[in-house]
Amino acid sequence: MTLQDPGRPPISVTCEPSEAGWRCEVRVGDDPGSTEHAVSVDRAALARLAPRAASPEELLVASFRFLLAREPREAIMRAFELPLISRFYADYGTEMRRRLG
Repeated sequence: MTLQDPGRPPISVTCEPSEAGWRCEVRVGDDPGSTEHAVSVDRAALARLAPRAASPEELLVASFRFLLAREPREAIMRAFELPLISRFYADYGTEMRRRLG
């Protein structure tokens, strides 16, 4: 899945099922400064953050849009479990449920 918004770098997401949920690769940008991120999404996080059963790809695109509104793509960790965002941004869960719930 790739999402391109005018004025924002494109976000490409591919997810593979894993025992606990999904292992995903996220690419932000299609220029020489693009960044790549390995993100784990478990089933509980998807159900909690996107209660209307959005796909992990949709959740990741929304999550990266959330992050990019707050920090440059170079500052986003290269590998992390999705719920970790809540440690840095208390409004993350509420915002994801608003966008995807």
